Amino acid sequence: MYDQNAMDVYSENTKKQMIIKIIDIIIVTIAFFFILYVFVMNQDALLKTIIGTVMVILAIIFGSIKYEKRVTKNDVTITDIQKLVLLNDRGVEIEEWAIDDQSSLLIGKSSTDNKADIDLSGTEYESLINYEHAVLNCVSGVWYIEDIDSVNGVGIKKAHKRVKNRLKHESPYPIGNGDTIYIANTRILVK
Repeated sequence: MYDQNAMDVYSENTKKQMIIKIIDIIIVTIAFFFILYVFVMNQDALLKTIIGTVMVILAIIFGSIKYEKRVTKNDVTITDIQKLVLLNDRGVEIEEWAIDDQSSLLIGKSSTDNKADIDLSGTEYESLINYEHAVLNCVSGVWYIEDIDSVNGVGIKKAHKRVKNRLKHESPYPIGNGDTIYIANTRILVK
């Protein structure tokens, strides 16, 4: 009744999460004893000031990474996305594609054998784009992008974020309004 492969993946993810929790507990324990030594047992004021400052900076960095808001299904819906817009290097809109009532869109280059829904033929970085580079799928009202084992990769920069993340091959990633999709070096804005 259950897919054994899906169960194995679930079990593997559960193991990874448990290992991460154990590592977090070990880090907190070591930090506790380090702080105890520096601030209780040690009398050097300069050492206390330096270590205290470093600990505050590390706590802020760790907290921002650990507790950064994650994208959930409710954050991204089909009604949020109306079109995809091709941008040039200066951010000027060159071309756009309406999504309408589509549920799956192929991103790549069209040829006599292959018709891409989002055709990037003729773009500046056309030579870096595969004929079947990526796919957009709408599942239960949420749009996902997936790299189809492309050579130069697919990236995503979430709206209001500064960091661009490269997608893993064949791993769907949710997208929403304001996100920027990178097909090789070509930018597509989600609107």
